[in-house]
Amino acid sequence: MSDDLDQLVRAALAEDAPAGDLTSRLTIPAGTVCTAELVVKQIGVLAGVEAAAAVFTAAADQDRTSLTIDWKLADGDTVAPGDRVALLDGAAATVLRAERPALNLLGHLSGIATLTRTYVEAAAPAQILCTRKTLPGLRAVERSAVVSGGGTLHRASLSDAILIKDTHVRIAGGVAEAVRRAQSGGVPVEVEVETLEQLDEAIAEGADRILLDNPTPERVRDAIARVGDPMRLEVSGGVRLENLRAFVDAGARVLSVGRLTHSAPSLDLSLEVIELHD
Repeated sequence: MSDDLDQLVRAALAEDAPAGDLTSRLTIPAGTVCTAELVVKQIGVLAGVEAAAAVFTAAADQDRTSLTIDWKLADGDTVAPGDRVALLDGAAATVLRAERPALNLLGHLSGIATLTRTYVEAAAPAQILCTRKTLPGLRAVERSAVVSGGGTLHRASLSDAILIKDTHVRIAGGVAEAVRRAQSGGVPVEVEVETLEQLDEAIAEGADRILLDNPTPERVRDAIARVGDPMRLEVSGGVRLENLRAFVDAGARVLSVGRLTHSAPSLDLSLEVIELHD
């Protein structure tokens, strides 16, 4: 487990039971052991198995109890109502304390994978990229969920790639000047443009990649004709399932979609206790 994931699951457990699970402490006899199952309640794509497992493991470590998990499915698997994701055996109080944080992560990340898969299948043969529109502290696991859904990763942070946005362009004094300055960094330069005139500036300055913001399908077609290589043009902003095919039919082969991470509905899962042990 990475340090980031360890911090995430420990924070989630502390948030949900800062002084322990009062209800379980009063209602469950000490030493009670149970078998429980994680069950899917709707069609989707599974993601977040590592994160959910880490929650249960951390809870067992903190409680100094024993807990085993038998995972029946893996990230990227297509799931349907009634599918058993995992079977758990361990201290009942530990299982119940970890239940909600684990389900929150598993449901949220599976929702991202499910929405991503929907976009990916609708956009074929184009690529669907995620963005930095992630929840603080969850970027790594949300990006992993995008991959589970078949999506493609964009830059992970401001530190690992150059993407000149419209705000940079305004401050620098124009597309051409911003690109020239960025090229001094010695790494590939991507620049966001809103008009075909700005696109021409970016091409003339040798930008490695161009992000066309909030275009129409017609503008995408014109832009690709000017750029030449559709893989050099990223279409971003306003890309929805309803208009996705129009962009792809216009020639788009790289589309970024913020809603994959910021608006994906959670997949519905539940934990059910199916047996108690002496």
